[in-house]
Amino acid sequence: MLNNKKNKKIIEEKQLEIKNRLIEASMSNLTDLYQKYNSSFNGIKDEEIIKDNQDNYGKNVISKKGADNVFKRLFRSFFNPFNIILFILSMISMVVDVILPLPADKNYITMIIILSMIIISSFIHFHQEQKSASSAHKLIEIIETTSLIERNGVLKEIPLDEIVVGDIVHLAAGDIIPADVRIIQAKDLFVSQSSLTGESEPIEKFANIKEKTDYDNVTDRHNLAFMGSNIISGSAKAIVVVVGNDTYIGQVASKVNEKQVTTSFEKGVRKISIMLTIIMAIIIPIVFVIVGLTNKDIDKSPWINALLFGISIAVGLTPEMLPMIITSCLSKGAIKMGKQKTIVKNINSIQNFGAMDILCTDKTGTLTRDEVILERHLDVLGKEDTYVLKYAFLNSYYQTGLKNLLDKSIINRTLELADDIKELDNLELHFEKIDEVPFDFNRKRMSVLVRSLKNNRIKMITKGAVEEIISVCSTIYLDGKVVPLDKKMIKKVLNKVEEFSEEGMRVIAIASKNDAAPVGQFSVADERDMTLIGYLTFLDPPKDSARDAIEKLHSYGVEVKILTGDNPLVTKAVCAQVGIPYEKILLGKDIMNMSDADLAIEVENTQIFAKLSPDQKARIINILRKNGHVVGYMGDGINDAPAMKVADVSISVDTAVDIAKETANIILLEKDLNVLATGIVEGRKTHANINKYVKMTVASNFGNVISVVLAALLLPFLPMMPVQIIFLNLIYDLCCGTLPWDNVDSEFIKKPRKWEHKSIFRFMFWFGPISSIVDILTFVILFYVMIPQQFNGQSFSQLTNPADILHFKQMFWTGWLVASMFTQSLIIHFIRTNKIPFIQSNASTAVIISTLLGTAIVTASAYIPKVNSWLSLTPLPAIYFAWLLLFLGIYIILTMITKLIYKKIYKEFL
Repeated sequence: MLNNKKNKKIIEEKQLEIKNRLIEASMSNLTDLYQKYNSSFNGIKDEEIIKDNQDNYGKNVISKKGADNVFKRLFRSFFNPFNIILFILSMISMVVDVILPLPADKNYITMIIILSMIIISSFIHFHQEQKSASSAHKLIEIIETTSLIERNGVLKEIPLDEIVVGDIVHLAAGDIIPADVRIIQAKDLFVSQSSLTGESEPIEKFANIKEKTDYDNVTDRHNLAFMGSNIISGSAKAIVVVVGNDTYIGQVASKVNEKQVTTSFEKGVRKISIMLTIIMAIIIPIVFVIVGLTNKDIDKSPWINALLFGISIAVGLTPEMLPMIITSCLSKGAIKMGKQKTIVKNINSIQNFGAMDILCTDKTGTLTRDEVILERHLDVLGKEDTYVLKYAFLNSYYQTGLKNLLDKSIINRTLELADDIKELDNLELHFEKIDEVPFDFNRKRMSVLVRSLKNNRIKMITKGAVEEIISVCSTIYLDGKVVPLDKKMIKKVLNKVEEFSEEGMRVIAIASKNDAAPVGQFSVADERDMTLIGYLTFLDPPKDSARDAIEKLHSYGVEVKILTGDNPLVTKAVCAQVGIPYEKILLGKDIMNMSDADLAIEVENTQIFAKLSPDQKARIINILRKNGHVVGYMGDGINDAPAMKVADVSISVDTAVDIAKETANIILLEKDLNVLATGIVEGRKTHANINKYVKMTVASNFGNVISVVLAALLLPFLPMMPVQIIFLNLIYDLCCGTLPWDNVDSEFIKKPRKWEHKSIFRFMFWFGPISSIVDILTFVILFYVMIPQQFNGQSFSQLTNPADILHFKQMFWTGWLVASMFTQSLIIHFIRTNKIPFIQSNASTAVIISTLLGTAIVTASAYIPKVNSWLSLTPLPAIYFAWLLLFLGIYIILTMITKLIYKKIYKEFL
């Protein structure tokens, strides 16, 4: 605890030091900055300084804690709880079967089979996980990112990890900023920091120093730019101040790299493993004591014999194929999703997809196209007006600063309409630009001065946020006349704008005037006494697939909730268009004042959360999970990373920032919710097939244990030899190895399903005893009827010849071994579906072949010389198979009756 506090204090001190270094760089003149970092305007001059700076300030690499690799996958494959149990059992077998006995009595078979089970299951597990990881790695491997730096006056592109503090970086539109830098030159520089701060609008950056001390955050400083943000327009030259883990994004990454939350799937598997281990811990001592006290084998010490038999029962109870089954199911889902343009980084997330009942997502680019379309060009009364579009085009076409999506949309729309509207045709040929006042985010306006080549008139055109444009207007263009702009008209205009906002539109206004200062003197001061002529409405439209995808998600029992930092009115409108029902909207400022208990109630009946901070997104996810939901989160910015980290399954896109992609379990190569629906289906298939294996295995093994305990009490010899139990378990597990490729009934994927260890207990207690009933019947028929008939009606107790006694035992062991394999194979087909097997629902070809092959191998083993000797088996008379049909018929009838009763009581089967 003390060490944790000490480490936390060290980290906080380090972060404060970095913050102060950035602030100092922001406030320092360039001469001092160059001197501090051994650099110059033309960059670092020699290699020695580069090495020194890297040694002093670190490499430009963000550490990735806990990154998976081949050795970790290999370790996970071999060192799971079940393998450890099996290995211990194999070592005990080695002692009692190999080391202690005399050379003539040594028996390696039990130990070899157990070790074979470990190796087979582990290598399949490793192969599947390695295959999945390799596929994901190939998909996410991208071309190495480089940056243009200047060293000793020479420009060259170098990889980001070779950049050091003091390097001079040249930046242009489209570049990603490679480190935290101080800008030393800038021209019309606009930077998008949305991936860092969540701000949707680009920020203008400058090279000059401002004596301002009331910055809310270091990212607000206008002459600093940060790693992970990108240049929207303009160009710059900057000096690197902070690199790697010390950068702003690196510090966030260190928080994201904290230990990941345990998902519902991992919790479920852990509970199942603990449950099965507890059952083993209870049953094995009971079997050991019973066999030891009854002393059923005169060839060995009773307690050695009891120990060997206990080992075999432990092996039979150990679901050693569970890790392999889980990995194979998940890998199959990952490969299927890979074909759907989806990268699965963490295969456990496939199952979490299936269990997910709430998907939280941002609006932009997920529900919408992440593009801006000019919907309408209107006069102040809301009527379509070509005059407004004409002036908007001239403003957007001739401005040279930040040409954003709005400008592109205006230009494209004008060009589309130019064929039909003569007034809009070749506007750029009829006007020439004289001057401009660039856009900035304080004024939220930009102005251009143009001259008509037709009549030589000069016109000033300004566009921007409605409130900002109204603030510089004194008149309004109304019904062909210019009239004074009074409060009544302003209110009318603002009400109209509000209507458009509620429809999900973004609105900007257009104003103009005829007189302005001449070239060279044209400035912000000219933005006054203008005439408001109309406004433009823009829409980031919903994707064509959004409504259909939302309907699919709802049909699968997944509720979609929107967690966004955007305007609530726009978000509300988009949700209405794509079919997301909502009762209320909760804002970040409201959440701030709520207790967790209050918020836990609100999150259940709220579908839209707007104006949220990154921490508030994470808080909502955490509370939903505490409420018992399995939650997915889809995001693409660093502001989404905290929420992605705490979700059961996190989803990002290939265009997201590196930290978001690093945090995500799933990366979509296309932002399409339909892909998520595919993932849900694969996840539920995965859950179904894993669930089948667990339930049928625990039920079958539990039934076998009951049978063995009863048989050990009642029979005068061991009901089955240890090696036979282990051999049976090996063949059965290999049959189960095909379950990841089994068919899944369509109704099983209609709703989310969680891991419930209680239902497994319940299933085990209902269906395990059925096989015990059939086993007991098998014991009775074999021991009292069929086998005595082969010895002229003599019972076991009447036999005196040791060869006859051994033959009687071998016939019994063989009969029960074959019957057990047939019943265990049948249980696979009867438990894999809610329906009537072979009639309403068929297993996959792989499962059918494996079960047929498994029963054939076990049956044939009694007839193959050497093999039957190793396993203490013997050929069975033909009459046995008639009895076997009776056993199987009774087993099927009992299973179907129990299945009907079980479904009636618990309303479900699997």
